[in-house]
This record gives sequence, C-alpha cells and structure tokens, in this order.
Amino acid sequence: MSIIFHNFSHTLTSETPQPVIIRGATGADHEALVRIAQRDSKLVPVGALIVAETGGELRAALEIETGRAIADPFRHTADLLGLLRARAAQLRASRGRPLRVVAQSPAPVAQSRTIGHAAA
Repeated sequence: MSIIFHNFSHTLTSETPQPVIIRGATGADHEALVRIAQRDSKLVPVGALIVAETGGELRAALEIETGRAIADPFRHTADLLGLLRARAAQLRASRGRPLRVVAQSPAPVAQSRTIGHAAA
C-alpha cells in the first residue's frame, strides 16, 4: 500500500475575510454602481437596490423586486450575491405585513404610598 503526499502551497491573497455590510443603496452610491455595472458589462438596475459592501467598497448590488444583479467580476462576489438574494427575499416577504412589536412600553409605575409611623 502506497501513501502519496501532495505538496500544496497556500498563498494568502488580498481577499482576506472582512465584515460585509448589506444596506439600501443611496444617491452617494451612484458612481460605484456605474463602475460595477461597467465592469460587469451590464446596466445599473433602475428599481430599489440593496448593496453589499466590504472593505469600504461596494462589490455587488441587487434590485429588490426583479432580482437583477450587478457584481464586480474581479472580486469574489458569489457569496455576496447569495446574501443579497436572501435579504431581498426577506424584504419582499415582509411587505404588506404589519410591523411586529418588539418591545412594549413598561407598565405605569404605581404611585408609592407613604406609610406613617405612629408616635409612641
């Protein structure tokens, strides 16, 4: 029986894990969205968008209603697109439903009563 050891070299790339922010797109994102769309050879989706940001850069965007997406093809964005799709599904499902009450006001504080001490 032979055992073969493969010598694999692992190279650390600049794609180290960083926090991901999923948020609604704003007007300030316009230039970054255009840049991503050009790199992806697509047009910027026109409806309400959510974006994935990591390392201080927008990497992907998704139109909530249609699911049309753009992503930077020079970065690892498959997982980001998965997160955006999941969030868009949550947003679509929550439309039309009443907001859920997370916390209620505390019950009114009962007025304290002073107990008098009888003089001895």
